[in-house]
Amino acid sequence: MAGLGSPLLLLIFVGAAGATWAAGILLSKSTDALDARLGLGDEVGGLILLSIAGSLPELAITISAAAQGNLQLAAGNLIGGIAIQTMVLLICDVAVGPQRPLTYLVGRLTPVLEGLLVIILVAGVDMGSLLKRSTAIGGRVNPASLGIVVVWVVGLYVINRAARDPRWSIEMPGSQPGRRRHERAHPAQPHPYASASTPRVAAIFGLACLVTLGAGVALEASGNDLANRIGVNGVIFGATVLAAATALPEISSGIAAVRLGDNALAMGDILGGNAFQVCLFLVADLVAGKPVLQSAGNLNAWLAALGIALTAIYGFGVISRPLHCRFRLGPDSLLALAFFGLGIAGLFVVPH
Repeated sequence: MAGLGSPLLLLIFVGAAGATWAAGILLSKSTDALDARLGLGDEVGGLILLSIAGSLPELAITISAAAQGNLQLAAGNLIGGIAIQTMVLLICDVAVGPQRPLTYLVGRLTPVLEGLLVIILVAGVDMGSLLKRSTAIGGRVNPASLGIVVVWVVGLYVINRAARDPRWSIEMPGSQPGRRRHERAHPAQPHPYASASTPRVAAIFGLACLVTLGAGVALEASGNDLANRIGVNGVIFGATVLAAATALPEISSGIAAVRLGDNALAMGDILGGNAFQVCLFLVADLVAGKPVLQSAGNLNAWLAALGIALTAIYGFGVISRPLHCRFRLGPDSLLALAFFGLGIAGLFVVPH
């Protein structure tokens, strides 16, 4: 796209973002329908499929950027996307209403476990970025990239067992957690595609996947050229504008979930998507033909720390359950907003 004019590139970027939003809605509905019909969400295999479906924009951008050797953009989108998508919880907090914060209403500890898994995996990203290139498996895969996937699968298994067979008996007066993963069909709402056959729903799911993947490639190509023309660092662009564009499906599904009262599900889906996202470093390594984590640099290390801090803030909020809102936000969301603002500002002063 290097030969196209900047206005046309901007139009392509905005159009691809719109396609990501529209396809994300179809993907969310069709995934819900398939999950309910096939019982996917109860097992680790189902959770893996649901996580992949929610991270298709990041997958497309990772593959496209890694194939072109733009490793910093690939790393910036994956690591910076965690911070951006965690801030979707702030938007969900606004959508919940002015009476009680989102973290007060969650009423389950499963999202805290998912948040802890995110923190463990992002710590693995930071550790992997410090390894010597000579440690790469076969000269192309960072050991941390492989270890992250293994820890993620084990973590999903443990979280799934804890959700189905809780070891704690906890009372959370006033909470409104909503449905669990295996109860995605809301009793007060018609089931998505209730009149359609399962093959048709699967076809809609496949079409939404293809549109999402194509839009992700267009976002990466047009966004990278735009960033180069305006002189914005690839990591900063990938961690902010590009990550925000790929977070559009999470915004749509998150708002829809909290409006239906599924507060725990909305929070868990966002944190669960963040946990899967860093597993894409293994894909990036294989596509690029060399370890990507060592190309992360100082900016991505900063973003990783920001993602850990934001995740910890919301985990702390779920446990402490703040009672009051200010400006429709709980105190944890206000603290997260301040941290996020300082974190993005810090990108411009951290040595590259």
